[in-house]
Amino acid sequence: MAGKPPAGDPIQDAPQVDAPLHAAAGLSAIGHTLKIAQQQMGVRRTAQTLLKVNQKDGFDCPGCAWPEGEKRHAAEFCENGAKAVAEEATLRRVTPTFFAEHPVADLATRSGYWLGQQGRITEPVYLPEGGDRYEAVSWERAFSIIAEELTALSSPDEALFYTSGRTSNEAAFLFQLFAREFGTNNLPDCSNMCHESSGSALTETIGVGKGSVSLEDIHQADLIIVAGQNPGTNHPRMLSALERAKRAGARIISVNPLPEAGMERFKNPQTPRGLVQGVALNDLFLQIRIGGDQALFRLLNRLILEAGAEAVDQPFIDEHTHGYEEFRAAALAADWDETLAATGLERAEIEQALAMVLASERTIACWAMGLTQHKHSVATIREVVNFLLLRGSIGRPGAGVCPVRGHSNVQGDRTMGIFERPAPAFLDALEREFGFAPPRHHGFDVVRSIEALRDGRAKVFFAMGGNFVAATPDTDVTEAAIRKARLTVHVSTKLNRSHAVTGRRALILPTLGRTDKDVQAGGRQVVTVEDSMGMVHASRGNLPPASPQLLSEPAIVARLARAVLGSASATPWEDFERDYGTIRDRIARVVPGFEDFNTKIARPGGFTLPHAPRDERRFPTATGKANFTAAPVEFPEVPEGRLLLQTLRSHDQYNTTIYGLDDRYRGIKGGRRVVLVNPVDAAALGLADGAYTDLVSEWRDGVERRAPGFRVVHYPTARGCAAAYYPETNVLVPLDSTADTSNTPASKSVVVRFEPV
Repeated sequence: MAGKPPAGDPIQDAPQVDAPLHAAAGLSAIGHTLKIAQQQMGVRRTAQTLLKVNQKDGFDCPGCAWPEGEKRHAAEFCENGAKAVAEEATLRRVTPTFFAEHPVADLATRSGYWLGQQGRITEPVYLPEGGDRYEAVSWERAFSIIAEELTALSSPDEALFYTSGRTSNEAAFLFQLFAREFGTNNLPDCSNMCHESSGSALTETIGVGKGSVSLEDIHQADLIIVAGQNPGTNHPRMLSALERAKRAGARIISVNPLPEAGMERFKNPQTPRGLVQGVALNDLFLQIRIGGDQALFRLLNRLILEAGAEAVDQPFIDEHTHGYEEFRAAALAADWDETLAATGLERAEIEQALAMVLASERTIACWAMGLTQHKHSVATIREVVNFLLLRGSIGRPGAGVCPVRGHSNVQGDRTMGIFERPAPAFLDALEREFGFAPPRHHGFDVVRSIEALRDGRAKVFFAMGGNFVAATPDTDVTEAAIRKARLTVHVSTKLNRSHAVTGRRALILPTLGRTDKDVQAGGRQVVTVEDSMGMVHASRGNLPPASPQLLSEPAIVARLARAVLGSASATPWEDFERDYGTIRDRIARVVPGFEDFNTKIARPGGFTLPHAPRDERRFPTATGKANFTAAPVEFPEVPEGRLLLQTLRSHDQYNTTIYGLDDRYRGIKGGRRVVLVNPVDAAALGLADGAYTDLVSEWRDGVERRAPGFRVVHYPTARGCAAAYYPETNVLVPLDSTADTSNTPASKSVVVRFEPV
């Protein structure tokens, strides 16, 4: 039988610390996976569910967006994916009785871990103005409350429609369609906080804001650079792809401020050889200082140019690129001393990396939030693109750009139109298909949505999934802004912090999860998702829903639209709810690459979306070519006596969902309020291992942002750098500390001082 959720909230300020591990996965991962799954689901349900994860006739993992290959293992999931499935398929339930016993003020004192452990929400609940707890409410009443608030707004732009990455293509398409028919482009989403910098840089440089490689390209590469990314915790199935590439002869460079167990050695739990021996993935570990990546790639580009004509793919440059001479001049001006100061690396390490680059004909650059969440993130990713263009490494098998998206279908949501700055061509297609004039002015992204709530320019906040309050920066500012809203609505499967920080009125609308069977009036339904490499495939839940009161996300949006828009809308919302195939028919006529959508997803494994740079070496940019760029080199400058903090995940979490209080690979057990500091830096600052300190961020506005009570852990971080888990440290990230161009919060570049407790 599955266990009960914790009755109290466990103490999280006294973690135990052991030495970090130097290998990931293996038998310990299997044991931990089964333990968590059985606690949540029981033995029979565990087998029934996990064997359907990421299978062609099963459901897409609600965790990360790493793709699946043509041939799939019976256990096609990782440890953290299994945890995500277990928490969604849990037998634990949050009923109206729970809400009667727990006022909102009580929920606000609970940890995110405790809230998530309570189980699936079973009925819609409503917090009335002046009320102290949620109470059960009918779906009809819930939609009437939302309609009442939305129709009372003086402008549609006073409403915000947020989307989490787990939303299906069908639900995302309907959600943006409703928002635009309502009259706003206020469609902030989780991409604004993670890979917006990637999309901004790639759209400008290669014309498509997505990665250009396939899983097969990973397997064929000569050299794979993994920068600012921790696959062992954040994308564990990527380790299998790296292992396969390695066994085929690829070499791997890891660029990271922290040593990561998965990149040191991967013990593949799917093979006896992997369990026993594993494989060392890193050929070279460049322990870079936080934010030094642009300087590193700029110097590598100079060294490639200086290596001679044979090091540069001049025919590719001449035929397919623009801006080369300006880039070349900037690259040749790269300075060794500046680069060594920015990166903290030794000259010999960079020269070793250069030798590996020059020996490779097929190079892939992978990255994640370690590159995307800095002020100069867009410029950094442009420099990575320069590095690849210089050797013709885009549009070639085994080579290209690989931004590794975190959330399942976060890329698909953007493809479906979840974007506050939509392309005119997309809006034109919507107008032709649905017969209304969508708004053309840009809407609010996440940061600007918080500012609009704070300033009273937004009054209704509607979230399709996610945990907005915990995921966003400047926690105190965000929570105060949310509390100023007239109404907050969250479509959710489980409890999280956002349900305890509300507007004057609040609703929680419980929805089906990926694991649940979805049966509508038109029969059993499937939804679709897009993985991190542009493959679209079907997802079919196989479990009875957690409650007969649940509605699917497409049904929620369709009923919301009918309640708000009424007879003024000619859109067939009832048909969309009855049969999702009718949604896909309309997507096929609006979104390029989805022609004959229903037929394509009937094929096992789905289909790959077109990608002009990859498929044709055609670059749909403003110049019609791939664009070299030449931004000035930037890196964070840290005052004496301060360190540069990056926020990061523990191994027992996925985004803001906390599965447990351990970080097995880093040696942390039973707590999350830890700060990892290099022993040399700690000695200079007088921070003993095991001492407790407050973290205080310093920003140009002079506002004190404090995260109290963190245990100091001496850890082999890069000198001058520190690391701590989010969401606990999001309070330290100033709302207006964002990346140029993309406006992504600079959560990896926080200057902090330490005030010992």
